[in-house]
Amino acid sequence: MFGAPAHFIFYFLFKYGFHLPYESFTLRVIASLLCLSALLKSRLPDALQPYFPFHWHLSMIFVLPFIFTVNLIMNNFHELWLYWEIFMLFVLIMFVPHWVMFFFDLCIGVLGAILFCLLSNPNLQLHPTFNIPLYSIVIIFSIFVGYAFSFSNWQSMKNEERQKAEEKNLALQALAGGIAHEMRNPLGQIRHNLEEILQELPVSSSENSFAPVTAKNIETINKRVAQAQMALNRGLHVIDMTLGNFRNDDVSREDFSCLSAAAATRKAIDEYGYATEQERQMVHLESSDDFLFKGDENSYILVIYNLLVNALHFIQPLPGGRIDIRMEQGKSVNRIFVRDNGPGISSENLNKIFDPFFTSGKKGGTGLGLAFCRRIMRSFGGDILCNSEKGNFTEFVMSFPVLDKSLIDDYEAKLYAEYRPVFSGKHLLIAGTSPDILTMIRRQVTPFGISTNEASDGAQVMNMIVSSRYDILLADIDLPFLNAAELSQKIRETGKDIPVVAYTTSKHPVPGKKLLETGDIDSWISMPPALSELLYTLKTSLETTRETLKESLAGKTVLVVDDLDFNRRVIKMMLSKLGVTILEASNGQDAIDKLKTNHCDLLIMDMRMPVLDGFEATRRIRSGITAYRSIPILGMSGNLDNASLKMARQSGMNECLIKPVKLKEFLQKIGSMLKNDTPHAL
Repeated sequence: MFGAPAHFIFYFLFKYGFHLPYESFTLRVIASLLCLSALLKSRLPDALQPYFPFHWHLSMIFVLPFIFTVNLIMNNFHELWLYWEIFMLFVLIMFVPHWVMFFFDLCIGVLGAILFCLLSNPNLQLHPTFNIPLYSIVIIFSIFVGYAFSFSNWQSMKNEERQKAEEKNLALQALAGGIAHEMRNPLGQIRHNLEEILQELPVSSSENSFAPVTAKNIETINKRVAQAQMALNRGLHVIDMTLGNFRNDDVSREDFSCLSAAAATRKAIDEYGYATEQERQMVHLESSDDFLFKGDENSYILVIYNLLVNALHFIQPLPGGRIDIRMEQGKSVNRIFVRDNGPGISSENLNKIFDPFFTSGKKGGTGLGLAFCRRIMRSFGGDILCNSEKGNFTEFVMSFPVLDKSLIDDYEAKLYAEYRPVFSGKHLLIAGTSPDILTMIRRQVTPFGISTNEASDGAQVMNMIVSSRYDILLADIDLPFLNAAELSQKIRETGKDIPVVAYTTSKHPVPGKKLLETGDIDSWISMPPALSELLYTLKTSLETTRETLKESLAGKTVLVVDDLDFNRRVIKMMLSKLGVTILEASNGQDAIDKLKTNHCDLLIMDMRMPVLDGFEATRRIRSGITAYRSIPILGMSGNLDNASLKMARQSGMNECLIKPVKLKEFLQKIGSMLKNDTPHAL
């Protein structure tokens, strides 16, 4: 990029500015084109890539020693070109640091220049007036100094590479140690609960009979399953958080979306893998001062995870330990405060906590969590700071730039465009005892075309459901007479397929015991909700009713592509009761072959497989001229980082999910993808 215009400009500068006797426009154009050809390296076919170094060396020889020496000779060793010849040596050394290759390129270029001069001008008369021995000493010394400088740079590069290798090794040790340390506890809990479940299961009392299962056995099994699920969620959270801290692939700002601070924070708090019920009760959220910010939800959730895991580690042993999260709107900056009443951080460590690999007081920590938090917050255009007083508290302050009104207006317009078709003509029954909450919900959903009715207790809800048609019920989790869980069971007994969304006004996550009691509830939400949070919850619940799913999925054929038989069986189990025909393939090439001979409505494809991975298989499907080139494709991966998401989009996948998938999210996603008619394979 520098050499191409330089050769072109120097032709006019030397010919018309300095009026030198010789300049060749043809040679300069060839040199410029050779310089530009280096930019085509990344676009060369794979078959030609191995030959590029030869082309590059020939280009170097032509544009440096050949051109410069031709001009030196043809201009009769003009003083200006004597200087440029020395400059050429330094540049050649910079590009060709190996001394053998340097002398090879230099000799070929100089000899080629001499031959060109003799052939193009056989009668060339040279009358050098400079001191040749003295100039030769300058040339030799220039080469020596150039290589001394090059050797110094080479040593620095080697030291830098060695340092990077040591840092990488340290990072890998921290990664392995962090995951191993954090995973022992949840895996141990899962093993313990499985052993207790086995003890509660009936054993054979004779050859063909089993001891009866008591109500107490079932209660214990349900309790142990719930505890094992909690431990499993914690293990998955540990993996996500630890891998997230090690990634260095910040999300492109082009992929950022408007997020509700309250909704994103609440989601992080609710989905965090708490080790015990007591940990859940330590976290308190005050979200009344909600605001919007632009960012990536998954990255933000990992930031909250990191802050929670650190705070819970230090306050867990303390009586009365608690974490308070609150929001504050400002004129130019909005803030989120995460404060714990733990032992605090000493002043000498406070300035180091955001440094990579720095850790203090936490056994098994990687020292990367807070460095990750700062990197993510700065990618959002904000920052994260820490205030602490030893023995009293630690408070992290996340700052976010206030969004322009135009961005907020665009965001709200997109919400209306997305949700109005879903909710138009739907009937919502809201049940609760707080008039303020009922009014707020009605005000939020009415503009989207939803008609609403209200009830104050469970008995009234049942009377209204029996006498009228409703598409969804939004009920207080502790509604009088019949609470949300009991209402859900009663509605099922009537044979009506009405999703029940429970809401709570509690400022901390819904306790695990309460969730066990609400197993029939489709979803739940905390009050006051962000508009996007409320709409998404209602939409998901509507789209995952059994009736809606059967309407979307019945009679459809889904091709499941995964190299692991277990993963294919899990997806078959999820879809088998919904009237879906399942075809299977073990790799991308197998999937393409199946599409050629089978009718398919949806392709569920693992991203990384042997033979032909999901990315390349999707590219081939999308680039073909077959009838199935527009088939919807759902990509699946156990490590859905930003790089994988980008590759999925570029290959042509419609949607992506991380494994192991959540049943409701999975069914909602494929139900939505199958709503539109798509071309079928012939």
